Amino acid sequence: MPGIDACLHEIMALPGARGAAIVDWTSGLALGTAGESPNGDHETTATETAELARAAAEYPAFAPDGPAAGPVAEPVAEPSGGPSRAGAREASGDDKGPPVEDLIVTSRTGYHVLRFVETTFDSSVFLHLWLDRDTGNLALARLRLQQLAERLVLA
Repeated sequence: MPGIDACLHEIMALPGARGAAIVDWTSGLALGTAGESPNGDHETTATETAELARAAAEYPAFAPDGPAAGPVAEPVAEPSGGPSRAGAREASGDDKGPPVEDLIVTSRTGYHVLRFVETTFDSSVFLHLWLDRDTGNLALARLRLQQLAERLVLA
């Protein structure tokens, strides 16, 4: 089971990998980085990608109703007897992580793949791979990130 440095090393071994990071999407901090950054600064890139990850993980448009949907608003009776949406409950089921598995953003020169990592504490971590569009293999990268996310050990 790889740690942060070993995980980043494996990500950078993918064909076309230009840069990689492991980011906490609640704080926007990079837990580790490797290779290049699209804008020259890994911390700025981590903050920017964290905003995108947070939006995808928290907006209901990306979280279909069902057992793996995460927090779900449920009508709660008001003292007056009328319904209210003020209360929320956790959806039944064992999935505690974000309802989104990964995001792929396509630019003219590359792909940004964000893969959410389920952890035992709060599942607020994702892998970010910046992949060259001409030399990278998006399908392979997505599968490898899935495998690494399942094996990653955060200490």
